[in-house]
Amino acid sequence: MEKEIKLDKYGAVKIADDVVAIIAELAAKEVKGVYAMSGGIADSITEILGKKNPSKGVKVEVGEKEAAIDLYIIVEYGVRIPDVAYQIQENVKKAVETMTGLSVVEVDIHIQGVNMEKDQKEEENPDTRVK
Repeated sequence: MEKEIKLDKYGAVKIADDVVAIIAELAAKEVKGVYAMSGGIADSITEILGKKNPSKGVKVEVGEKEAAIDLYIIVEYGVRIPDVAYQIQENVKKAVETMTGLSVVEVDIHIQGVNMEKDQKEEENPDTRVK
């Protein structure tokens, strides 16, 4: 769905909700400690059907001048989750406001899981004393 932002003398700019979602996703992924976005069951079904979701793990509500964003995140093991969540909120708010001109009123972070792969790889290949 597109929302129209009115400009005085040049016309109008329409920004699709998916554009805001993609900006938010990319900004969230830039934060150290974010492993991946988690799309939930609806995105999983969509992927099974062969359709790719460009904004996996992101839900947006866009009005004429404001946006509210929900992000579903998987974090790396060992990070301090409140710090990562705060950095995501700051990064997403700044990116969306800078690129779209919309005022971001909410960035809600939903931690869906913790990635443990790094520790599992170390356990599978322990350092041996003899080479």
